[in-house]
Amino acid sequence: MPNPRDASPTHMTLGEHLDELRRRLIYALLGLFPIVGAALYFGEFLLNFILDPARRALSRGDQPAITAFGPTETFSAYMRVSIIVAVVVGSPWIFFQLWKFVSPGLHRHEKRFVYFLVPLSGLLTASGVVFLFKVVLPLILVFLITFGTNIGTQPVATAPLPDGVTLAKFPLLEHDPDSPKAGEAWVNTTIHKMRVCIAGADAEKKVAASVLSVDLYKEANIRQQYRVSDILSMMLTLIMAFAAAFQAPLIVLLLGWAGIIDRRFLNKYRRHAVLICAVIAAAVMPGDPASMMAMMIPLYVLYELGGLLLWIFPAYRVAGRPKPVPELTGTTEDEDDRP
Repeated sequence: MPNPRDASPTHMTLGEHLDELRRRLIYALLGLFPIVGAALYFGEFLLNFILDPARRALSRGDQPAITAFGPTETFSAYMRVSIIVAVVVGSPWIFFQLWKFVSPGLHRHEKRFVYFLVPLSGLLTASGVVFLFKVVLPLILVFLITFGTNIGTQPVATAPLPDGVTLAKFPLLEHDPDSPKAGEAWVNTTIHKMRVCIAGADAEKKVAASVLSVDLYKEANIRQQYRVSDILSMMLTLIMAFAAAFQAPLIVLLLGWAGIIDRRFLNKYRRHAVLICAVIAAAVMPGDPASMMAMMIPLYVLYELGGLLLWIFPAYRVAGRPKPVPELTGTTEDEDDRP
């Protein structure tokens, strides 16, 4: 009896297709296990990497730290980041198994489209995430945190010191001292904390100094406290949003290949595209001009990039076919091949 796996994909029954799909899903899941284990091992680094932009913005906005309001909140964030990163890193393996299931039923020219689109999509996704972390996040987070810090600020009443009262004086340091002694206290202006050494270092026992901290907040009626889960959710949402937004050239390319739009359409509605990009930037970003421009300009560049890709890579070229003859298409000039 012939093996169903050796049968041609066009002659496989529905049950054989389902069996092959199940086999590919099992392979995909098994391939994820070692990646999940590695992601859990580096989970602390991954969590700190995602939260670091918010932490830097908090230090600039006189907010000392990110807060966890439950015993499981930090652990849940740790697991969530590790699993998401494992799925993202393992996505090529998942797509490979999906490709092994789908590719036998595709023609050669259809496979050429996949070979072109998948690497392009990965490059655009990586570009969107890098742009988010390097350009957009510093602007968004600093604006939001400093805006919230300045809300509700009120002057505190002052009066002369009573007789015999002397104020305590703590040294203001940008960094902690190398070898503090027990009982010494100082203010770390970099992290906005008052630090107290409760046990000095012991070189013989190889014991480091034990230092406790007190957060220093800017005086305001609205206390800014940011939860780990809230910041993580915001960061992951922004990452997915930018990864999706940077697929705009791909969408333009697909619409052009399908014959729905062409370069004349893109040139005709260029001003409308600028307006739409401005509206999207105003809706997504906090509202300050710098953040809006940081979002609007890349969106418009992606729109133009889609048109450029449509000109450089028309459908017939990607499929490996000869250029259509204008007389056969009913046109006098191939508009899509002109810049």
